[in-house]
Amino acid sequence: MKTMRFYQELISTNNKLAHKDSEFSLGISNWYKKNGRENLPWREDITPYRIWISEVMLQQTQVKTVIPFFNSFIRNYPDLNKLSSASEENVLALWTGLGFYRRAKNIFKAKEVIKANFDNQFPTKFDEIISLPGIGDSTAGAIMSIAYKEPYPILDANVKRVISRYEGIANDSSISSIKELWTLSKKHTPLKNIFEYTQGIMDIGATICNTKTPECKICPLHSSCQSAFSTIEKKAISKKINPIKYIHFELAYTDKKVLLFKRHKKTFWESLWIPYEADDDRSSLINKKEIESQIINIKHKLSHLDLDITVKLIKYKNIFNLTTNLEYLWIKKDEIEKFGLPKPIKTIIEGI
Repeated sequence: MKTMRFYQELISTNNKLAHKDSEFSLGISNWYKKNGRENLPWREDITPYRIWISEVMLQQTQVKTVIPFFNSFIRNYPDLNKLSSASEENVLALWTGLGFYRRAKNIFKAKEVIKANFDNQFPTKFDEIISLPGIGDSTAGAIMSIAYKEPYPILDANVKRVISRYEGIANDSSISSIKELWTLSKKHTPLKNIFEYTQGIMDIGATICNTKTPECKICPLHSSCQSAFSTIEKKAISKKINPIKYIHFELAYTDKKVLLFKRHKKTFWESLWIPYEADDDRSSLINKKEIESQIINIKHKLSHLDLDITVKLIKYKNIFNLTTNLEYLWIKKDEIEKFGLPKPIKTIIEGI
């Protein structure tokens, strides 16, 4: 989903930056040259494609979680040419366990746009990049500044935190706060060393100016930071309590195959393959003679929901057809890696 357009003028391709590099940006750029994280895989063999994949994966997800998924994705699809022939199923399969699966769907949609409208070449202009599904202002800015070395501001969670603390302003996700932070991000975005600056401010936010215990002593900005060594943000944070959703699954299987259904609901796990979702623990789609059955219960946390999942595992001698409008497949157990599955469902199948 695109971010609000009230600050579009701040990042328009026609609105180039025209200021001298600030003390803020110089401090960050110089720090990065000596201390930047060089072991991140997307900082090797930098291309617009690799930066795009990494930036989408890093949306709402920590670096340490993303690294193995990025490496796996790039092994399978090292460039746009390879990705161009991938199905949505192929992309979702590589996303299993990373969460926020809409990002994977957007990567598939975006590569289809690139193939149709840009001759299968990653676009080079900000306005073209931001038109792609799943890419907002900050992601487009990161691609422009890191891959193309063009001076564009970014404003991810780490950057918000660094700038708001440095300037001593609010960072509360309100419209006014976001607008002010974008203005300041543009103000501090340098004309030179844009690659080092963009990577550096993200690194400082992730490793030094972190949420709970900022290490002001080693921060290159502490001498002019409005919040350095301050306890202004050290206040009690109430733990978020997610609502609980109860789900009843029936997982039919044989020695070699499992019966899974494509989830078409516009909700979590959309487009993934899951067991039959029953209305309750007494309803059933299947009326066949079983070999054995057992019931297991698992708990799984999403960003906005806690899932309490009851799964009835039902073993059958042979596969069978169903009379249903639901999209289903009998999938070989040793081929589930080729399909997009929620992580807990994949784990269950691996254990039967």
